[in-house]
Amino acid sequence: MLASRSPRRAELLAAAGFEFDVLAVDVDERVGANESPADYVCRLASEKSARALAQLRPSLRGPQAPASVGNDMLVLGADTAVVVDGEILGKPSDGQAARAMLRRLSGRSHQVMTGVSLRSANREIGGLETSTVWFAALDPAEVEWYVGTGEGQDKAGAYAIQGRASRFIPRIEGSYSNVVGLPVALVNAMIARVGSG
Repeated sequence: MLASRSPRRAELLAAAGFEFDVLAVDVDERVGANESPADYVCRLASEKSARALAQLRPSLRGPQAPASVGNDMLVLGADTAVVVDGEILGKPSDGQAARAMLRRLSGRSHQVMTGVSLRSANREIGGLETSTVWFAALDPAEVEWYVGTGEGQDKAGAYAIQGRASRFIPRIEGSYSNVVGLPVALVNAMIARVGSG
């Protein structure tokens, strides 16, 4: 079960051949006082998987439980953040915020961190993936063009590496799928750990 509203996470899992259902959950996404970006994404991932499992528990016992729900079911929660100089860049509130984020990313590197929580009825394991992304130097016309596409409006850091912003990203170090929204290889390794545990 994928505890996420993100179509990108679902697309990544499906492309890798995983079979799953989706259960979108709501959690408070405010950053805690003195909470590091790594702690933040790991905490939210854990809260998402816990919330989804709590919502599923009645159906685990009910006679009309979906075929995909059972005692061996796994719930996957994840949260991704774009981090610059230790500061989390969330989704831009408007075009002005998107411009400011893109100018901040321009001509330098930043980190993309994803916390992952894999939870069964009896156990939770967590993981963290960090990728480094280099942005080309953007001139004002490029910033305006990209903001005008609207592509980055609902994305952390105001860009989508899998879309038009790919033209501005000459290099990444680490997992590409992590930058899109889910480190698929890490998820696969965590599933194997749960199965062997």
